[in-house]
Amino acid sequence: MFPNAKGSEEISLLATIDPSSQAVGVLTTSWISVANFHALLATVETGVLGASAMVDAQLQQALDASGTSSKIITNKSITQLQQAASGSNKYVLINCKPEELDTVNGFGFVRLSITVGVAASLTAGKLLGVNPRYATADAFNGVNVAQLI
Repeated sequence: MFPNAKGSEEISLLATIDPSSQAVGVLTTSWISVANFHALLATVETGVLGASAMVDAQLQQALDASGTSSKIITNKSITQLQQAASGSNKYVLINCKPEELDTVNGFGFVRLSITVGVAASLTAGKLLGVNPRYATADAFNGVNVAQLI
């Protein structure tokens, strides 16, 4: 990190689960290579949760960008957010470093998965690349980043 760097030069918006009233089920980001960053940060955001709803989220790893042999990254699952326990309008951050993946067996891709149970709920999520290895982070932003000011 450099003291005069802009935030956009050190953090990339790599993939998103766009804000929505997510039906019961699972939404995921695309698979992202960890090769270009020293760390990743996932955000999980809830709005109003439906009656008795539950929200789970986790980071998963895979061998390639198509998700081959995908599995959960150890200790990268959130504690379930529940409507009955004031889980509405909450934010969760999940930190991950490339060395936390099963690199010995070739795992080098990550995605965020958000699961809603019982009732539709407002959710969103982001997968951010932090502290790039080879270029400023803005070189790696996802295609939906429309402006950088």
